[in-house]
Amino acid sequence: MKFPLLPALALSAVAAAAAPPGADTPTAPLRADHPFLGAWQLTRRDDDCAEIYRIDRSGHTLITSADEVAQSTFTMTDQPSARGYYKWVDTLVKDNGKKDCWGQITKPGKTTTRYVMINPAHDRFILCTAEDGRQCFGPFVRVEGGDI
Repeated sequence: MKFPLLPALALSAVAAAAAPPGADTPTAPLRADHPFLGAWQLTRRDDDCAEIYRIDRSGHTLITSADEVAQSTFTMTDQPSARGYYKWVDTLVKDNGKKDCWGQITKPGKTTTRYVMINPAHDRFILCTAEDGRQCFGPFVRVEGGDI
């Protein structure tokens, strides 16, 4: 079924207007002062293996974890939700096929949706599977000078 262009545009405008700005709609590129930009490190307590995410404004991420080197593309909401979480939708586009800090090999094409809560100082965040805060891990700690 085909939809006339003007009603389809009107429907999309109504849908966009119904959502609070930045609450659920991921955006790209990120604004220059978005607190998620930069490099973040998660270190395993049991063996000190470090996983580092380098996040740039254009929606690209470079990840290093043990022997793994991967690249992803992402979108993220501009502002946190009422619960304080940014919605992060990430798709792995390239991976060297080696194991990460958890012994896993991730195949390109995998898309995940996670929820990020950044502390007020913007130097740590936790990563959750939902905005309820029940299944989270971290903290990821900001790494100075790790921008890409």
